[in-house]
Amino acid sequence: MERVSTPVQVFEQDEDIILRTAEPTDGKLISDYFIANRDFLREWEPKREDAFFSEAGWTQRLIKLNELHRMGLGYYLIILDSNSGEMLGTISFSNISRFPFHACNVGYSLSQTAQGRGVMTRALRMAVDYMFNIQNLHRIMAGYMPRNKRSESVLKRLEFTQEGLAKDYLLINGKWEDHVLTSLTNANWKG
Repeated sequence: MERVSTPVQVFEQDEDIILRTAEPTDGKLISDYFIANRDFLREWEPKREDAFFSEAGWTQRLIKLNELHRMGLGYYLIILDSNSGEMLGTISFSNISRFPFHACNVGYSLSQTAQGRGVMTRALRMAVDYMFNIQNLHRIMAGYMPRNKRSESVLKRLEFTQEGLAKDYLLINGKWEDHVLTSLTNANWKG
């Protein structure tokens, strides 16, 4: 039988950012982030119901996400400015599959105020290191819309490899959008 490592809380710091596991007590912090960035993120995300922007909605969602984390089936991380405590973004790992695939999907968002400062590149590098070195995954997959040049640049800097184009892949802001499919594999994976 395969041994799956016990999930641990993520807490990494790099220069002026902190990457950590979101907790049920972060409902207000996360709802405030999405409210502040609602217009900015709209073109990159699915249409959201009002509950998505509420503290109560996020508190309930975080209880479920915390359970997925505890079982090693999903990770929802937040990026914080280490000086101000401001939430700068999110990174989520979903569809985690262990033996024989050892893979997952990654998605992320970054606040309008944090754009162009290398925040997502640094945070995603720390998150990928966690998934490869602590969770021992072999493959992380990411997709981005061809017009999202910032997301494309982040993934290229982290050496994700383009694998193809998926037509009408995700329903984003009420419209089916094509996505470039990429992946990164763990050269140090151990069975």
